[in-house]
Amino acid sequence: MESPASRPIKVHDIVSGSEVLGETKFVASRRVKLVAEFVKRFGFQPVYIARAPGRVNLIGEHIDYCLFGVLPSAIDRDILIACAPSSIENGVIHVQNMDERFPSDDLKPQKLPSGSWDLHIDTSALSWTSYIKAAYHGVLARFYSGSTFDPIPRGASFLVSGSVPTGGGLSSSAALVVASSLAFLAVNNKIGDITQGELVEMAMENEKRVGVNSGGMDQAASILSDPSSGLYISFFPKLHASQTRIPRGTPETVFVIMNSMKTSNKRETAKYHYNLRVVETWVAARILARRLNIDVGDTEKIQLREVLSRWIGEDVASEDPHGESSVAQLKAGLEKMVSTVESLLGSDKTADGYTLKDMIMATGLSEGAFKELFLSSFEVEAERFHLYRRAKHVFEEALRVLQFREICLANSNRADNADKEGLPDNTNELITSAQARLGALMDESHNSCNSLFDCSCPELNELQGLAKQAGAIGSRLTGAGWGGCTVSLVFKDHLDKFVAYIMERYPPYKALNQEGLAEVIFSTEPSPGASVYILRDVSTN
Repeated sequence: MESPASRPIKVHDIVSGSEVLGETKFVASRRVKLVAEFVKRFGFQPVYIARAPGRVNLIGEHIDYCLFGVLPSAIDRDILIACAPSSIENGVIHVQNMDERFPSDDLKPQKLPSGSWDLHIDTSALSWTSYIKAAYHGVLARFYSGSTFDPIPRGASFLVSGSVPTGGGLSSSAALVVASSLAFLAVNNKIGDITQGELVEMAMENEKRVGVNSGGMDQAASILSDPSSGLYISFFPKLHASQTRIPRGTPETVFVIMNSMKTSNKRETAKYHYNLRVVETWVAARILARRLNIDVGDTEKIQLREVLSRWIGEDVASEDPHGESSVAQLKAGLEKMVSTVESLLGSDKTADGYTLKDMIMATGLSEGAFKELFLSSFEVEAERFHLYRRAKHVFEEALRVLQFREICLANSNRADNADKEGLPDNTNELITSAQARLGALMDESHNSCNSLFDCSCPELNELQGLAKQAGAIGSRLTGAGWGGCTVSLVFKDHLDKFVAYIMERYPPYKALNQEGLAEVIFSTEPSPGASVYILRDVSTN
């Protein structure tokens, strides 16, 4: 089956204000309002609207940057950018936001004598437009670098509207980078020159320009998702995505997202949260490889997924490295590795973790080589490094993702076969059992994030506990953690009671009005990925 990564960017060629297949009423109404506001502010019609959704990770936390597969889905909360080419010269982009909290800006790219570009991104003092600059830089680097005599990009006017909560763990920053990338591609007639997979890779690199070592899940989910399905995304040996339908039956289920209202700023806390975890997994991988007698180059930054692959002898050059036989081999390898980690890294289990000196000694590298390999990419801050607990979480979480996917596929295939053969609908009991197993995996994932990866917080733990008390089938933190949101699997006919229970008992919600509550607790189903709307009934300036 063709991976969505090889497909072209999704384009909707529409009459402004018309409906789009798969688009929710929430998104459609915001799109219409955005066009009207663009005309009001700029005096002419937008030619394009770039849309990139946020995402909720259903399961698979902090394992994408270790190259293990994850299972997120896009949500209908998104970033919309209305845009049109303008008469502004030298590729200058005038950017405004519908939210008055975010000031307007002019992005002024400067082409250097080397042929590369500078957009003055100050990672020590990021603003909301830093992410748009990062996206612009990626488009410039891909299509406009080289001779100083090459064509320059078109100037344009952008108006941004966002409904993804910032700092909520729903990938608002990735959505902004993806939507901005699409807007720049659109106004320069480059949409047809890049595939969805290439856009994922470009967006990953773009976000690194603001100082975050992104693993790729956020960008892939925003770009590659289809409605009605989760998305199993694997990153090894190369990017691959496949649709994974969530079991549906009677009673129906929905995913409920609840914002803890504790802001998790991935960039500002990266040195002792996100980026620190990345370094811990890198070092754990090298030590594990050494203890498994796996050859690793002196300057090779091997990932945990690569360690497993070499240990079980995967044929990464096979014609179908993502086929079901390969997935079965991966699952068996993970089951074996979980116990192996206990024996090879388990000494860290009861100790206080590794000191920097301990880690250097365990890798077999010199101090200079260690620091160059693991500590030169970005700053981290810690006195102790918990390599066993991080590796244990990664391998067990990767196994949970495969188990989650297996349950979904089994029930999807069963339902399809029943339809084809005209069998009576007797699958609801099996689907309810499947939903219970999915919920149990979500609960296990949250517990692991809390106790092994240390990426939860009291607020997230309280929300997860309340969700279970309120009848959630399963509940877990979603996103990087340390604040942000939880996601819970809930029976649809129980939704109102579920929401009421949480609202009455989670203290930060008690002071909110109905409008405020709608922003912090809402249900969602898998939604379509990023796309560009071409508004054919408009005129440009």
